[in-house]
Amino acid sequence: MKILIVSDTHRKNENYLKVIEREKPVDMVIHCGDAEGSEYLIQEAAGCPVQIVLGNNDFFSDLDREKEFTIGSYKVWLTHGHNYYVSMGNETIKEEARSRGINIVVYGHTHRPVIDIEEDVIAINPGSLTYPRQDGKQPSYVVMELDAFKDAHFEIKYV
Repeated sequence: MKILIVSDTHRKNENYLKVIEREKPVDMVIHCGDAEGSEYLIQEAAGCPVQIVLGNNDFFSDLDREKEFTIGSYKVWLTHGHNYYVSMGNETIKEEARSRGINIVVYGHTHRPVIDIEEDVIAINPGSLTYPRQDGKQPSYVVMELDAFKDAHFEIKYV
């Protein structure tokens, strides 16, 4: 199973569309918020199930603030992250994930990619496809794949 994880596209969808074409076929797209009204385009271009949540710039949207769902045997929590102080680090969001019995927390907001794997919780931030803020400032996303044993593997990729 192949999952494309993106965030913070901010209504500028050119890189998202490029990444969809590059990574096809994907079984699921996860968008961590700040789509700014592009939800329909994101879903239509994906051609597969899409999980998307409300970001701090998604005004007048009826998207869910957070979602919990499963991928294989993993309990996944999707949130934009701004309500969990992710700009200061990911310890608070990981503690919240632990308290909810979550295996993988997926979040955005910082525009910096992160793959943080600990024994009891995995924290994933794909960065931003539009306004990257990490060193080098390359638009980024994450590909999650479940192998034949249903173990999750993650890779940060750049446009």
